[in-house]
Amino acid sequence: MTSRPLPRPYALLRRAAGLSLLLSLSACSILGDKPKERSTLYAPDPRVQADAAWPNADWQLSLTPPTSARMIDSLRIAVRPTPNEMQVYKGAGWAKPPGEMLQDALLRALEDSGRIDAVARQGSGVAADYKLVLDLRRFESDYNGQALPSATIEVSAKLLHNSDQKIAAARTFVQSQRASTTAVPDVVAAFDGALAAITRDLGGWILSSGNAHEQAEHPRSARR
Repeated sequence: MTSRPLPRPYALLRRAAGLSLLLSLSACSILGDKPKERSTLYAPDPRVQADAAWPNADWQLSLTPPTSARMIDSLRIAVRPTPNEMQVYKGAGWAKPPGEMLQDALLRALEDSGRIDAVARQGSGVAADYKLVLDLRRFESDYNGQALPSATIEVSAKLLHNSDQKIAAARTFVQSQRASTTAVPDVVAAFDGALAAITRDLGGWILSSGNAHEQAEHPRSARR
């Protein structure tokens, strides 16, 4: 018994199905053989000691999560090879977003200093007298025309009085530390130094600014 040839449309469908299966198997083979890119995660964790000039404060503070552009508060380590170009380091990343790193470092520094009655993250239940609002503007490795990059951090800070939501103080902070080489671990070390420096600047400014506002609002009751 001779087999009858399939009508042309069915023959074309069978050939297409066979070709699709072959391409799928081929793709699976390629993907399966391709090694996965592994990233090294870095976690700068500076321990900032209170400066001797930091005053004591008898008021309480809450820290709001820093705001920032998505590219800045990314787990990828940003690098600016030229003024108008932004890239990321391949095979490297942050263990947590820069905004979290900044808030964690500041919270720990103020807590460990013993110079303030209470400091906590917003929503923790602490009845804070002041609220700190941070806008993280830069957290990047910047060559700026130099042979070695600098870890650059820029933060806009506002200290708000909770009872009337008025701005008690506002200031922009910038810290930049040159890396010893272009290698990622050395760039991360520069970030650690810049983060420690800007945390120290913020800590002293917060305590001094809050005390100044308390003195202006309540000159008789302000104790320090």
